[in-house]
Amino acid sequence: MDNPESLELDVRVEADTGTDHSVNAGRRQPRGMHNGPSARSVKTVPEEEKRRILRERARRLARKRDAEEDKDEACLSVIGFRLGEERYAVEVGFVREVYALRDLTPVPCTPRHILGIVNVRGQVVSVTDMKVLFGLPGNGVRDDCRVLILSDEVMEMGILVDEVFGEMRIPMEKIRSQMPAPKSIKQEYLRGVAQDRLVVLDAAALLCDEQIVVHEEVGD
Repeated sequence: MDNPESLELDVRVEADTGTDHSVNAGRRQPRGMHNGPSARSVKTVPEEEKRRILRERARRLARKRDAEEDKDEACLSVIGFRLGEERYAVEVGFVREVYALRDLTPVPCTPRHILGIVNVRGQVVSVTDMKVLFGLPGNGVRDDCRVLILSDEVMEMGILVDEVFGEMRIPMEKIRSQMPAPKSIKQEYLRGVAQDRLVVLDAAALLCDEQIVVHEEVGD
């Protein structure tokens, strides 16, 4: 009977060249047989070498994670929506919520694109009809319309949309500033045009335009 202590345990070593050397765990070598040129040999790894290998593996994992984060940072997260037959989007960081339009209060002496104001949990928000602002064909205000509440923590406004597609991610390299966009849209409102003619609006520019945002007080 073989002595159990003579069993060879598997030791896996990753050399600096990236080549792996391994021996099957528990494999017995027949007596009197010598390893051939292609046979693998067991190598005892010092504790310091094991720690070096673990540190190197940890660095590789960290580089892989950083590469994945850089890839994520190269994408823009947006909320997509529809105005008539056109598709638009705004950066998700500016969207506070999607609001079902109700209790709209008209405001006298305001531009035609200002539909009025709504009271969202005690906070007054102006609502802009983007189709009127952009000169798009409109069907008026419908019951199934939604309001995207845009906010930059200083100003807030609502934009009336026909449909909300939800959140999507667009690679930054796919957003082109030179692609054709509706001529009626001011260039300062545009961030660019992505694939499938998705028009990405600059929410920060919209919130800075005093002609769009209306200030009005409404009781709770």
